[in-house]
Amino acid sequence: MQSVSRIGRVAAAAHARRGVQARALATVTEAAPPRAYGNLKDSDRIFTNLYGFHDWKLKGAMKRGDWYKTKEILLKGHEWILEEMKASGLRGRGGAGFPTGLKWSFMNKPSDGRPKYLVVNADEGEPGTCKDREIMRSDPHKLVEGCLVAGRAMGASAAYIYIRGEFYNEASNLQTAINEAYAAGLIGKNACGSGYDFDVYIHRGAGAYICGEETALIESIEGKQGKPRLKPPFPADVGLFGCPTTVSNVETVAVAPTILRRGGAWFASFGRPRNQGTKLFCISGHVNQPCTVEEEMSIPLRELIEKHCGGVRGGWDNLLGIIPGGSSVPVLPKHICDDVLMDFDALKDAQSGLGTAAVIVMDKSTDIVAAIARLSSFYKHESCGQCTPCREGTTWLKNMMDRFQQGNAKNIEIDMIYELSKQIEGHTICALGDAAAWPVQGLIRHFRPAIEEKIAAFHAQQAASSQSSSAQL
Repeated sequence: MQSVSRIGRVAAAAHARRGVQARALATVTEAAPPRAYGNLKDSDRIFTNLYGFHDWKLKGAMKRGDWYKTKEILLKGHEWILEEMKASGLRGRGGAGFPTGLKWSFMNKPSDGRPKYLVVNADEGEPGTCKDREIMRSDPHKLVEGCLVAGRAMGASAAYIYIRGEFYNEASNLQTAINEAYAAGLIGKNACGSGYDFDVYIHRGAGAYICGEETALIESIEGKQGKPRLKPPFPADVGLFGCPTTVSNVETVAVAPTILRRGGAWFASFGRPRNQGTKLFCISGHVNQPCTVEEEMSIPLRELIEKHCGGVRGGWDNLLGIIPGGSSVPVLPKHICDDVLMDFDALKDAQSGLGTAAVIVMDKSTDIVAAIARLSSFYKHESCGQCTPCREGTTWLKNMMDRFQQGNAKNIEIDMIYELSKQIEGHTICALGDAAAWPVQGLIRHFRPAIEEKIAAFHAQQAASSQSSSAQL
C-alpha cells in the first residue's frame, strides 16, 4: 500500500509540474507579440527582374532560375501540380481572389474529345494598375513557363495570352520569349522533353476595359464584340471555341513555376491565413516615389507606402485617402489607412478590397469629389451597354457626380445616388456595375461632408449672385 501511495504522490507531483509548465507556456504564448508582416527578403522574391535591369531573354532568365527542372515538374503529373497549388494558398491576383488550385482543378475531368485551353488575361485596363505589363516587359519567360505548367495541370493543349493592344513593347518582348522557348524545345511538340505537347499564342485586343472580364475576353478572341456572357455555362464547361477553358491573370500564372520548385508550403509561409504568398503592389498618386514592388501579403498599408515609396507627399498627416486596390474599390480615409493590412480579408472588413493591389494615394490637395466623378465618367464610357442597370445606371452616376462636383445639387440627392448605386451593384451580368457603384459608395460613406460643402458653397454663391442682381435692378 505504501508503494502504491508513493507512486500516486509522485504522479500527482509530476502532474502538478506539467500544469505549472503548461500555464507558464500559455503565459509566454499570450505575451508573445503578434507576427509582423512585410520586409520580404530578396531571396524570397519571385520576380527578380521586375525593373528590367537584367537580360530579359532566355539566357538571362535561365541564369535567374527560370526553366529549372521544368521537365521534372511536368512529369510529376497534374494531380501533384494541383495539390501543390492548393497547398500554397495562392488566390487569383487579377482581383477576384478565387483559390487558384481549386479553379484549375475544375478542368480536371474526363475528356469528352474537346481540346482544353488556358487563357491568360493580360488586358490590365484597371486604372492605377501597373504590374502585369512589368512582368511581360521585363520577365516574360516566367509567364511562358507558367503557361506550360498551368496548362499541364489542366490538361490543356494550348494557351492564349490576351494582351491589351496598347502594350506594344510588352507584346513584342513576350513574342520574343515565346519564339525562344519554341526554338529551345521548351514549348511546342514534346515540351521540355516531357512527351507533353503545348502551344502558346498571343492575341492582341483593341483596348476595351470590358474585355478584362473573362467571358468578354473569350468573346473578343473569337472575333465577336467584347460583351460578357451569361453564366452558366461557365468557361470550365463551355469557354473558348466552345471548349473547356480557364482564364487566369498574368501574375497568377507567372508565380506558379516558382511555387512548384520551392514548394507550396514555402509560398504559404507568407501572409496571414487565407491570404498567403507574395504580391505585386503598384503604388501611384501623391507619394514621393511611385513604384511597383513585390512584398509579403498582409503588409500594413502605411509601411508599404513609407518603406517603398518614401512616404506620402508632405508627410503621412497630409494624407486624405487611399484607394487600395485599383479604381473599382471604395476609397478609405486616413484613420483606416493608419492600421489596415494589405490583404483580401482585412480590406474586405474595412469595406473596401484588395482588387489588383493598385494603391492610389491622395493627399489633402485632392478634390475627392472630382476624383470620384472622373472614375464615374470612365465606367460610363467603358460599359458595354448590355445590362440595363449598368447602361442606364452608369450614365446617371456620371451626371449626378458631375453636378456634385459643381455643387449644383441638393443634400437629399446624396442619399438618392447611394440608393441608385445599390440598384446597380449585383444586378448585372459582370462586375463592371459593381466597379462603377463602389467608388461612389466609398465617397459617400467616408467623405459625405465634402459633397455637402460643395453644395452649400454653390447655393451660397447663387444666393449672393441673386442678391447682387436684385440690388442692381
